[in-house]
Amino acid sequence: MPELRKDPIVGRWVIIATDRAKRPVAPKIEPVPSGSFCPFCEGNEIHTPHEILAYRERNTKPDEKGWRVRVVPNKFPALQIEGGLDKRGDGIYDHMNGIGAHEVILECPFHETSISNLTEENIREILWVYRDRLIDLKKDPRLVYGMVFKNVGTAAGASLEHSHSQLIVTPIVPINVWEEMTGSLEFFNYRGRCIYCDMIHQELTTAKRIVLDSPSFVSFCPYASRFPFETWILPKNHNSHYENIQKNEVEELGTVLKTILLKLEKALDKPAYNYIIHTSPLDTPMLPHYHWHIEIIPRLTRVAGFEWGTGFYINPVPPEQAAQFLHDTEVDLSVKVKR
Repeated sequence: MPELRKDPIVGRWVIIATDRAKRPVAPKIEPVPSGSFCPFCEGNEIHTPHEILAYRERNTKPDEKGWRVRVVPNKFPALQIEGGLDKRGDGIYDHMNGIGAHEVILECPFHETSISNLTEENIREILWVYRDRLIDLKKDPRLVYGMVFKNVGTAAGASLEHSHSQLIVTPIVPINVWEEMTGSLEFFNYRGRCIYCDMIHQELTTAKRIVLDSPSFVSFCPYASRFPFETWILPKNHNSHYENIQKNEVEELGTVLKTILLKLEKALDKPAYNYIIHTSPLDTPMLPHYHWHIEIIPRLTRVAGFEWGTGFYINPVPPEQAAQFLHDTEVDLSVKVKR
């Protein structure tokens, strides 16, 4: 069983998961030749664990063909769903069983390497699946925080090229999330306002770092961008939990996300990237100080000794310049999917 261990100095939790060492990690992701085997493609359902959820065509059965978006447990999970937390101490150290959930969202049944090549309707279903899984896992009192993320390319940590994303739900709030929420709460206690709402207002007013402005969402390169072309997407209406997203917002977000990813791929020649949905802990009510959002991080630079040692990041591209370049990059949303 995986184990969670707490660093007694900074309070950071680490997952010790020996089963993860068994997962397939190639030194480089190579394109799959036509007709080659891919465990995520339709028809190969027997090669994945039993599905948890799938959006399917009528009269099709679980673990068979006919799905559009499919969720399965990760075959090599960082955390496992069965068992109790068994929180305990060992001298100055705290640890508990590695209880949680680790799921893979297969984003399309055919072999496609880029989510940006999928239709807007397909992307909307993916976003809706994220919501459905968070709502379901929220019912488990052992689970506290759900993080949806996507790794694209070897440099971003992907080991399979078929377009997919992941969901890991933990029994504690990760330290990065805790710091983000603590900073947001301090601002709220001092100003009486959500810092993200203020940020949206200022970015729209100055228009120096805007990549895309739509009726319900705004995308910009943040003022203190850690990485070149780091791009955020935020809902304009205050909402602390992604799982509370409304249908009309999903409709619009599907278009916004596709547009931003197409811009990044065209402007930067299809870079490796990660995107992460930042949301509030599952066990909290609606929060006035926090605002869910998506952070997209192209992997154009490497984090090295100085960054690891200090927490500083060195970004060679000013966010104003990055945002202008992305804003001016024209993309075609009607790109057809190759099946």
